[in-house]
Amino acid sequence: MYKSYSMELAGRTLKVDIGRVAAQANGAALVQYGDTVVLSTATASDKPREGIDFFPLSVEYQEKMYAVGKIPGGFNKREGKASENATLTSRVIDRPMRPLFPKDYRNDVTLDNMVMSVDPDCAPELTAMIGSAIAVAISDIPFDGPTASTQVGLVDGKFVFNPTSLERSVSDLALTVASTRDKVIMIEAGANEVAEDTVVEAIYAAHEINQQVIKFIDSIVAECGKEKHEYEHCVTPEDLWEDLTTSIPGEEMEAAVFTDDKQTREENIKALKEKLAARYEEEHPEWVELIDEAVYKYQKQTVRKMILKDHKRPDGRAIDQIRPLAAEVDLLPRVHGSAMFTRGQTQICTVTTLAPLSEAQKIDGLDVTETTKRYMHHYNFPSYSVGETKPSRGPGRREIGHGALAERALVPVLPSEEDFPYAIRTVSETFESNGSTSQASVCASSMSLMAAGVPIHAAVAGISCGLVTGETEDDYIVLTDIQGLEDFFGDMDFKVAGTHKGITAIQMDIKIHGLTRPIVEEAIKKTRAARMYILDEIMAKAIDAPRPEVGEYAPKIDQISIDPAKIGDVVGKQGKIINRIIEETGVKIDISEEGMVSICGTDKEMIAKAKKMVEVITTDFEEGQIFEGVVVSIKEFGAFLEFAPGKEGMVHISKISKERINRVEDVLTLGDKVKVVCLGKDKMGRISFSIKDVK
Repeated sequence: MYKSYSMELAGRTLKVDIGRVAAQANGAALVQYGDTVVLSTATASDKPREGIDFFPLSVEYQEKMYAVGKIPGGFNKREGKASENATLTSRVIDRPMRPLFPKDYRNDVTLDNMVMSVDPDCAPELTAMIGSAIAVAISDIPFDGPTASTQVGLVDGKFVFNPTSLERSVSDLALTVASTRDKVIMIEAGANEVAEDTVVEAIYAAHEINQQVIKFIDSIVAECGKEKHEYEHCVTPEDLWEDLTTSIPGEEMEAAVFTDDKQTREENIKALKEKLAARYEEEHPEWVELIDEAVYKYQKQTVRKMILKDHKRPDGRAIDQIRPLAAEVDLLPRVHGSAMFTRGQTQICTVTTLAPLSEAQKIDGLDVTETTKRYMHHYNFPSYSVGETKPSRGPGRREIGHGALAERALVPVLPSEEDFPYAIRTVSETFESNGSTSQASVCASSMSLMAAGVPIHAAVAGISCGLVTGETEDDYIVLTDIQGLEDFFGDMDFKVAGTHKGITAIQMDIKIHGLTRPIVEEAIKKTRAARMYILDEIMAKAIDAPRPEVGEYAPKIDQISIDPAKIGDVVGKQGKIINRIIEETGVKIDISEEGMVSICGTDKEMIAKAKKMVEVITTDFEEGQIFEGVVVSIKEFGAFLEFAPGKEGMVHISKISKERINRVEDVLTLGDKVKVVCLGKDKMGRISFSIKDVK
C-alpha cells in the first residue's frame, strides 16, 4: 500500500507517491508536476569506500525519449551518452544536496532521476530537484535537509514562478533557487542584463515559495521517513592532530601557505609532509597514510583563521583586491577571432569560429521547442594547466558545466540571426588555472567575439567572490576574486557575469548549509564593482568595440529573402540549379523553409554573383528589366540566352541589331555575353528579350 501526497505549487499540482515503486532503494519518490513525471531514488552503500578522503556522491539525470513520444535518433535506437542538458541538470541537483550530507560520510551515494513523462509547462529538471530532495529526506541516509527548489522568470517586468514553456520563451530571467529551511543554498541564473536589485528580489521571492515546499516535504517525512542509519566516522585521531600541530607550529604553516605562487605553496606543503613522514615511519607507522588528510585539515584551519580573524589572504591581497589582470586580442593569425585574459595564475585563451547557420548544433532532447543551438561555447581544462599529467578523456561534467555557464553569460548580448546570420562557436582553452577559470573564459570570449567582428551589443565580464564564515551568522568575510586555495578551503564560490547594464549569469556553489541575505547582497555588490573595473580598465583597453566586419579568413554571408514557392526554382530538379551556382561561384548556399537564402563564401565578388543569380531565378519577369545573358543556342529565327542557371529566354533576329541582319551568326556566336532588356512573354509563353533596345 503506497501513500500519495499533493500540494498546489505555482498554479499546478505537485503530487508525490511514496512506496509505489522502487521499494528496494533507500528512498524513492514518484513525483508528478502537471503531466511531468520523474522517478527519483536515493541509494547508499552499506560500508564506506576504502582509501578515499571525500564523499563519493553520484547524481544521475536520465532523459528517456519516450517521455516526449520520440524514438532516439541515429542508428542505435537507445538512449546513449547523457546529453549536455542532462549533465548540467545533474550538476544543479548535486550542488544544493552535497553540502547537507555529513562531511565525514564516505559511503557511496547515488541519486538517480529518471524522466518518464514531460509536460512542456512543468520543467522536468525542477521536478527532479524536488524529487531528489524528497528521496533522500525519507531515506535512512544521513542528511541535514530537506531542500526545495523554485524557478523564477521575469515577463513584462513581473516575476513568474515555475514558468510555463511560453513564459520561458519570453522571459528576461531564468533563475533557479534552492533553499533549506532558513537559507538559500544554491543559485543558478541566466538573464538579459537584469539589474542586481531585481535579481536579489527574485532570489528571495523564490526562497519564500521554497519554504512552502519544505513544509510539504516535512509532512511526508513525518509519515514515511526512515530513521537515519549510523555510519563509520572518518576523523583525524586526536593524538595525531596534537602531534601535528605541535611539531608544525601555526607560524610555520602560515609561512608555508602565505605566497601568491601556487607551485611554491605546493612545494612548501610537500616539504612539511615529507618531514612528518620521515618521523612517523619510525615512530607511528599507522599515521603515515593519514598525513595527507591531516595536513589538508591543518592548512584549511590556518587559511580560514588568517582570512577571518586577521583579514590576511594567502597571497597578501586586500579583501576586495583583484589579482593582476591582462588582456590581449589577435594572438592567432589565421583564426576568425582570438583573445587571451589573464588573472593572476589563471589564464584563458578563447578562439571564435564563424560558419553558416546550417552548421548550428542540432539538439535531440526532451525540449521539443529547442532543436538547434546557434551559439556554442566549449571549455577545455587540460591537466598541464594545473601542473599535472594525465591522459585526456574528453570533457567531463566540470568542463561541460563551465562551458555552459560562459555560454549563458554571453547569449544575451549576441546579435539576432537576422542581423548576423552566422553560427558561432567559441572555444576556451585553459592555459593556466588557479581559481575561477569559468569567469576568465567569459572575459576572454567577450573580447574574442568582438575581435571576430561579431556585433555583440555590450561587453561581458565575470568575477567570483568567496566566503569564510565563523561561529555565528554575523561572523563572516566576503572575498573578491578567490584563487584556488581560497576556493578549496572557503565556503563559497559565487560567480557573477554581466555587462555595465546588468547581470547575464550567476552560479553559486557553497559548502555550508546556506547563505543569509546580507551575504548574498554583499557578494552581488562586490562582483558588480569588480566587473566594472574589469570592463573599463582591462578589457576596453584591449578592444573597446566589435570590429566593423568579420576578418579576412572568416566566411562572408549575404542573405536574400525569396518567395517560398520559388525555392524549387533555385534548387532545381535533383539539385541541378543550386549545385551549378555553387560550382560557378564556390559559395555555400542554405535555404530556410521561410525562403531565407544565405550565401556564404570568402570572396565577396563570388557571393555577389551567386546572389544575383538567385535574384534573377526568382524574379517575376516584367517588361523593361535589364539582364545579362550568355548565348547558348543559335537558330535561324534568333538566339537563346541563359541569363541565370536553368533560366533561358529568346532574342528574335529582328531584336538583335538596330540594322537589318540576314543571319544571327553575323552578330552573335555561342558563349557571347550580352545585355538584354525584357520584352515580356511571346505567344508561346517564352520570355522574350531585345538586344537593340537596351538603353
